[in-house]
Amino acid sequence: MRLLLLCLSLVLSSAHANDRFKDVVITTEHLGGGIHMLTGSGGNIGVSTGADGLLIIDDQFAPLAERISDTLKTLSPNPVKYVLNTHYHGDHTGGNAHFADTATIFAHDNVRMRLLDDANLTPKHLPVVTYSDGITFHFNDETIRVQHLANGHTDGDSVVRFEKAKVIHMGDLFFNGHFPYVDLDAGGSVTGYLNNVSSIIATLDDQTKIIPGHGKLATLEELKKFQKMLLDSIVWAKKQPKDADVAQWQSAFPASLTEWSWRFITTERWVETLYRDRQRIHD
Repeated sequence: MRLLLLCLSLVLSSAHANDRFKDVVITTEHLGGGIHMLTGSGGNIGVSTGADGLLIIDDQFAPLAERISDTLKTLSPNPVKYVLNTHYHGDHTGGNAHFADTATIFAHDNVRMRLLDDANLTPKHLPVVTYSDGITFHFNDETIRVQHLANGHTDGDSVVRFEKAKVIHMGDLFFNGHFPYVDLDAGGSVTGYLNNVSSIIATLDDQTKIIPGHGKLATLEELKKFQKMLLDSIVWAKKQPKDADVAQWQSAFPASLTEWSWRFITTERWVETLYRDRQRIHD
């Protein structure tokens, strides 16, 4: 009976997943040269195409892997050679096992460590090559520089720069137009997030095309607006009493910032994040 119930649960979970993603369409946006951005459900995917093959940055949810593969075939007949994960969350790493048949998966050391903690994953889901500070790919006539930025969204975040094309993929260190998700339970911090965003901005110019982890392709001006929202939120949080309860923080949050709310990180959830991280914010 227990085995029957387990099998039924797995079938229902699979059916729910398929239903959730049944209407998702993978779309492409050409950013110049052989660089593209793919959107669907989950984190935005960066793509490098050319004579050397395909390199992709992140691969969304597992049920979308076939659709992502089909879309990639419209850009290049070559199989994916390299996958780079910007961090460990399943909406950025879910397709790893699918692409591992042809590709080598790269990520920061902490990404592999956190994926190893998930008993539902197989060895095919895991990065094969990991790094501590960063790594550089010389691929498709591009210099692709990968940099680890610690303790922002998670403890394993990477940003990826295409130097010739002037494109940067920021992973979930940028939610364009939205409050971000700061994974406090996986090494993230609100102040660290702001510091990382600010350090990136200092290296960009107005010609840089910015792939956010979530949201539409962005400009430097949009990234600076996001930075200001983070700073305004932190400045506000510093003024709140640490010994107040979260309800008091919720009622005091400025209405001017609520436009950043969205279905995943609502204003209420963003204030909860600030409240949970209040010790570091006040330090």
